[in-house]
Amino acid sequence: MSSLIWTTLPYHRLWLLDQTNALFEFFEPCSIDPKGGFFTLDDRGRPLDSDQRQLHTVTRLVHCFAIARLLGRPGAERFIDHGMSYLWSAHRDDARGGYRWDATEGGDASKQAYGHAFVLLAASSAKVAGHPDADRLLADVSEVIRQRFWEETHGAVAEEFAADWSPVSGYRGQNSNMHMTEALMAAFEATRDAEYLAMAERIATRVIAMTAAENGWRVLEHFDTDWRPDPDYSNGDVFRPYGTTPGHSLEWTRLLLQLWQLGEERLDWLPDAAEALFLRATTDAWDPRGGFVYTLDWTGAPRLKNRLWWPAAEGIGASAFLNALRPSADYEIWYRRIWDFVATELIDRASGGWYPQPYNDGTNPLFAGKPDLYHALQACLIPLVPATGSITHGLITRGLALS
Repeated sequence: MSSLIWTTLPYHRLWLLDQTNALFEFFEPCSIDPKGGFFTLDDRGRPLDSDQRQLHTVTRLVHCFAIARLLGRPGAERFIDHGMSYLWSAHRDDARGGYRWDATEGGDASKQAYGHAFVLLAASSAKVAGHPDADRLLADVSEVIRQRFWEETHGAVAEEFAADWSPVSGYRGQNSNMHMTEALMAAFEATRDAEYLAMAERIATRVIAMTAAENGWRVLEHFDTDWRPDPDYSNGDVFRPYGTTPGHSLEWTRLLLQLWQLGEERLDWLPDAAEALFLRATTDAWDPRGGFVYTLDWTGAPRLKNRLWWPAAEGIGASAFLNALRPSADYEIWYRRIWDFVATELIDRASGGWYPQPYNDGTNPLFAGKPDLYHALQACLIPLVPATGSITHGLITRGLALS
């Protein structure tokens, strides 16, 4: 293989920026719902016929357009304003505190850790981008997370509550805690408040050092109230599938390396753990046709064989971080291999955006339309900023160098 590193090549960096522009151009025309929130889009970028305005959709778009503003993209402010207003006026429960999962009338008003993690991420990114309402949102959601979700005994967050904050179940999930780790690091970058970073380190220790390390570096997804693994858990939800989800191992790979870079007193186990997670996921889950299968059973065999876009996006971010911090020809090979799959199977050059999975996947689709800017955008931009923190941190401290 050539000794050239793709992320250092001006052409490749310009190609990544071109893909970034194409993603924004797909999501900009029809995402804003004039009544509040954002639409989910179909394959051609038109609003899907759905009245749901879920918390993670609104917050992720705020985060993405905060990045657009830092890039210098004209028109981004409109999206940030629209999303921040809806978060405060519709999702926020000003009577009982916290943020409703679905802000529409009669929608799911439960309080989800997963959703609150993305409120924290949106507020942190909006603060870095200089939005005037960011501080109040950041202060409010931080207090809710500390008072309602954080469990000091376990060093992680509880999963979910009803609208009135009564417990829904004893379930504890790694997915919400993984995204809380991402958001806590973003909050630390935005504020330099070390409490956020300490919480992120404790979650990583709980989910990775205390469980994944003891299970062959496969990330366990489901736990009971006392954080005992529940390997038989299955509720039929695409967000809580049976078995393991190797895409989350790839996501944790990058997050652990980011945590290692941010920590003032670095946790020595983080980079070795990141490499072990990446090796296990790529060994177990890469499909010979390209892409990562969605879930594995407990023998490591594919279970849900959908080759979704987001594990590929996370694999790009993970291999880019690894190759920057622990250079290896293997990481360069994986970086190129995953982009080759995305470029040939997922990028829709006719209508824009990324397909959720290849049309020839041979599996039943798990997602309608093109539901996500967040994962694809980050895959395009993570290789363009230093592997020392988040995209927003990289843009505000180092800028975007294309050569």
